[in-house]
Amino acid sequence: MKKLIIINGPNLNLLGKREPNIYGSLTFTEFLEEVKSKYPDIHIDYFQSNIEGELIDKLHEVGFSYDGIILNAAAYTHTSVGIGDAIKGIETPVVEVHISNTFGREEFRHQSYISPNAKGVILGFGLQSYELAIQSF
Repeated sequence: MKKLIIINGPNLNLLGKREPNIYGSLTFTEFLEEVKSKYPDIHIDYFQSNIEGELIDKLHEVGFSYDGIILNAAAYTHTSVGIGDAIKGIETPVVEVHISNTFGREEFRHQSYISPNAKGVILGFGLQSYELAIQSF
């Protein structure tokens, strides 16, 4: 059985409440339940933190024992050299995911410190971006 983890960064704990016109009205917990039932042959863990260091610690923890990491570092995507370096330092492949099309938003969101070290990038498909990432493993 494949073992994947979804790691979400800051403010993604507010999905379903925060800017539903951009992020939708479904909570991530509701979405995760749907995905787990859709892919019963894949073990999917989940971690969310608003704290950069906790995200780096989780990448270090799972980065040698999982088959894949699906990472939405949210705003840290555009600011965190540390998260980019953490991905470079682990063995588990990482797919960078974004709910919105970051290139259709503010200019600062066009830069990613994650992408150069990721297996791939999926963005702009709403919560389905996560499902596409699951399928990539």
